[in-house]
Amino acid sequence: MALLDILVVFVASLLVVNAASFYDNPEQYPTSPGTTPLEELERKWGFEWAFSGISTFAHLRHIKCLTSPDVPFDIGIIGAPFDTAVSYRPGARFGPRAIRAASARQTSFRGFNPRAGLNPYTSWAHILDCGDIPITPFDNALAVRQMSEAFLELGSRSATSPDRKPKLLTLGGDHSLALPALRALNKLYDQPIAVLHFDAHLDTWHPAKYPSAWDSPQSDFNHGSMFWIASNEGLILNSSSVHGGLRTRLSGDGWDDHDDDDRQGFLRISSDDIDEMGTKGIITSILERMGLDVPVYLSIDIDVIDPGLAPGTGTPEPGGWTTRELIRILRGIEGLNVVGADIVEVAPAYDGTGEVTALAAAQVGYEILTSLVRRGIDDRAKERSNEGIARKGTRDEL
Repeated sequence: MALLDILVVFVASLLVVNAASFYDNPEQYPTSPGTTPLEELERKWGFEWAFSGISTFAHLRHIKCLTSPDVPFDIGIIGAPFDTAVSYRPGARFGPRAIRAASARQTSFRGFNPRAGLNPYTSWAHILDCGDIPITPFDNALAVRQMSEAFLELGSRSATSPDRKPKLLTLGGDHSLALPALRALNKLYDQPIAVLHFDAHLDTWHPAKYPSAWDSPQSDFNHGSMFWIASNEGLILNSSSVHGGLRTRLSGDGWDDHDDDDRQGFLRISSDDIDEMGTKGIITSILERMGLDVPVYLSIDIDVIDPGLAPGTGTPEPGGWTTRELIRILRGIEGLNVVGADIVEVAPAYDGTGEVTALAAAQVGYEILTSLVRRGIDDRAKERSNEGIARKGTRDEL
């Protein structure tokens, strides 16, 4: 190489080294004034993008709540990966994992819900992802016991305010988990609980409606009979409970299933009713039936949504509501006194690559959390108003 060429290359390399570059990497990023070292580490590294981090619901803090009794929470998200009580397609044991993954775009920095005027992840409620209940897949009788004890344990924990009970949003899992949830709530509130049940199916079937020559008491516990069992145990406030989105075929040649359901005191709203009533009419029917004071367990089987929009479920039934219709109804009933909730029967193996069922379930979870937080704000405002009235009455007497 000629001397001139060598000089040209040398000068060019000096220019590259000395020139300021967009890609320069300073040895230390400037710190924010007045921050402690721990605060600075959190500021620099505590952020997560939607696609980063360990998968928890909405990037919430994960605590294994069942083994952490000293950690208070107002709302706990708990997984129940159980699906050995299904009558058709299994796979909902993977539902909690799928729903958490599908909630990844929900973050505290972009969680404001315009319909409620609040961000549930930054409001008053301390919300935790409590992990999963380690439920056996081998013994349904033991599984019921495990779920019952877990729900009671978590429901007995301390909230951030001493005059409130923590609430649980359970990610299923098959729908049978509603029975142990109701058993726990009955003990915690010392009264029957009204059930608002969104589903394609009744789930109040007598266990004998699943015919078999091989009778087994354990087989009575399944994802279509858990409300029948709960009703017969006195766990459900039958005069105030509601089914929504029904479109199931019935047993036999007549109306026996509806007769059983009538005896359990549920109001039935069919999927077709939305064509005549609209979402507003369905909301009105639910609120008139349940009121705003009675404790409510909100149970959402994802198959209430049409399988064209939510195919990843165990017992799909064509002719269901759209995702938007279900969400609109949930928004309209935010004033209910919900003391516990579940989202069940998400079976991701049937969902395809777009995870549309899990995405719908994650959005439903966001709406439930928003409504729980909204109700808490309203209850606190009502309490302050009542305290003010009481103080004024005391002054008037003086």
